[in-house]
Order: sequence, then structure tokens, then C-alpha cells
Amino acid sequence: MKIEQAKFFREYLDTAANMYRLGWDERNGGNLSLLLDVDPAKFGLKCKRVLSLGFDASELAGRSLLVTGTGKYFKNVKEDPANNVGVIRITADGKNAELLYGYEDGGRPTSELPAHLMSHISRLRVDPENRVILHCHPTHLLAMTFVHDLDEKKFSHTLWETCTECMVVFPEGVGVLPWMLCGTNEIGEATAKKLAEFRVVVWALHGIYGAGKTLDEAFGLVETVEKAAQLYLLTAHLPRKNTISDDNLKEIAEAFGVKYRADFLN
Repeated sequence: MKIEQAKFFREYLDTAANMYRLGWDERNGGNLSLLLDVDPAKFGLKCKRVLSLGFDASELAGRSLLVTGTGKYFKNVKEDPANNVGVIRITADGKNAELLYGYEDGGRPTSELPAHLMSHISRLRVDPENRVILHCHPTHLLAMTFVHDLDEKKFSHTLWETCTECMVVFPEGVGVLPWMLCGTNEIGEATAKKLAEFRVVVWALHGIYGAGKTLDEAFGLVETVEKAAQLYLLTAHLPRKNTISDDNLKEIAEAFGVKYRADFLN
């Protein structure tokens, strides 16, 4: 069987297509990586060329990832995966990656690959089943960072009190980073540090990083944050007569059996 026929590959392409459809990934904005739980050799894949990583990813030595390419438009991913995505395998020393599939036009993985690999390492330390890192630019969440205090407690609380399901979907709240230059090891390190505590990290004035065990889980996580941000923007300029209170949030957490950041309540 060819890798393009594998269920995980088709789900990956569908996720990328939905990210574009929702306006989260304009042009080549954003990136998506999936740690594989199958050996690429199963699909007859062999090393085509070696790519330098520029940092130590030895904690992922031998692991393979499906990841979008640098400069690749999300609208083209599903129709032309061979040129727009790639499967890479981290070498034993953690310094390079073997290209096993894709980037047939000579391309490379996303420029934010260091941030993705650091994020995968961070999440695997917390939960060995976390295999997805999703970065995108959801419109309302991005707009919210222009007008809302970037304090993590305040930002998380606003999202929680705006949409009932938020306390269930991300009870740990969201991490927030100030604007930083993208595509650098510095922002990758900062993001990975936050992901040790949160599954969502907001890049102020830029976008969001989401982590999950599956593509659906990571997508749904970002989808929920974006819906709450949209509701906030629709109501922020109006007198608020009703809201989800802290007592309500505690009730939600108890009913669904989730452990939440109590210090993020008022």
C-alpha cells in the first residue's frame, strides 16, 4: 500500500484542507506536523536526501513525522501532497532528518520545524500519546490578541466565561507569548516551555499552537478556542448583562470531572 492511501495520511490532508477552508491558514501561513506511529518502511519509503535541523532533536531520534513544507500553500496540500508535505525521520544523532517522502520539487520542511520538534519533545514528556502539533492563524483569536490583556490568567478566564465547553476542552487554560520573531529557535524554545503546562499556546499578534493525541483532538481544541474568541469579539463592546460565573465554571468542571487551573478563577 502506498502511504497516500493510509488512513492517517488521508486524515492529515483533510485536516490541512479544513484549516484552509476556515481561513486559519492563508497562503503558506501555518504548519502541521504528525508524529507517525507506524514505520515508514511499511510503505517502501527510503531516504531521498538528508536535511540539517540546526538544533539537537535527539529525544526524537528514529521517530518519523509528516509535516508541511516551507512556503507551501495550504490550499494545495490535499491535491498535491507529494510537493507540499513530507515525511522525515530524525537521525540517531538528532542533528539531521532523512527525507523519506515528499518535497519533490526540492522543498524543505516548514521554517518552523524547530518549534514543532521542540513542541513534540515537550508534549511527549507530559503525555507520550501526544502526536500532533498544529500552528495556524485563526482570525478571531488573532484579533483578540490586539485588544485583550495578554496575561494568561485573564486571557484564559475570558475564554472560559464566554463559551461553556471551554472549561471542558482546555481546563488548564491557555499559555500566552508576546510577539516574537517566527521561524527561530528562540520562539520554539519559548513555545515548548509553555506546552509543558498548556496544550494551547497563543502567539500574540500572530496565531496559535495546539497539541493533541490525534488530528481531530488538536483541531477541535483550536476550533473551540477560536469560537470563544469570536463570541468575545462579538460582545466585548456591548454592556454585558449575563456571563458564565466562576461558580458556573466550577460546576462545569465538577460535572465533567476535569482538573482545572483554580488559580485562573477570579
